[in-house]
Amino acid sequence: MTTELDSVIRVMLVDDQELFRVGISKVISSQPDMETVGEAADGLEAIARVLDYQPDVVLMDLRMPRLDGVSATQRIMYQAKLSGAQKPRIIALTTFNRDQAVLDAVQAGASGFLLKSAEPEFLLSAIRTVHSGYAVIAPSTVHELFQHAARTLPAAAPDTSVLRQLSSRECEVFLLAAKALSNTEIAQSLFVSEATVKSHLRAVLTKLDLQNRIQLVAFAYQHRLLGPGGQQIN
Repeated sequence: MTTELDSVIRVMLVDDQELFRVGISKVISSQPDMETVGEAADGLEAIARVLDYQPDVVLMDLRMPRLDGVSATQRIMYQAKLSGAQKPRIIALTTFNRDQAVLDAVQAGASGFLLKSAEPEFLLSAIRTVHSGYAVIAPSTVHELFQHAARTLPAAAPDTSVLRQLSSRECEVFLLAAKALSNTEIAQSLFVSEATVKSHLRAVLTKLDLQNRIQLVAFAYQHRLLGPGGQQIN
């Protein structure tokens, strides 16, 4: 039986600016379904305190001294994988909406990103969203970011070898999801049910070791499987 305590979302704040942490902590503490369980001022401290506090959601600044947020995210995810512990949902916090570090953080395991200037209500909604297992921002809104980052990659042919472990139908679902089509749109395109699409999508995420659609989009760009405008490259 679920208790009131079980329903509270445990949030950890990671940022080198104490004033920022204090402000966000007050916003979180004002919510009946959230609590701040710990804070860290840099990536190294964050790794240790995630083990201590076992947060559900981590708000992770990307640019910090000693160890940046991308490296901290990667190590936290690897640490959880090794121990078999539940991976926390990580929201990357950035000052710039075209920050290469955002793409790196998503690829490292973050469930999405927010600008540090986001409104409090949007931040709270994002915490609840990732806690429910979804990405913070719809993939269609991040294509521009990933395209910008992909331009920095060396020119090369699409790396389709990364999809060899997928069935032909799973490949179709992967590419349509990477182009930000909804489950309904994918189902209509492939003439299958939405339940079938969801099943294939779960298999795709598991086989590629991805957690959500934002990571799927990032994976597609990283391996040059999408071109300008999110178009599929054959």
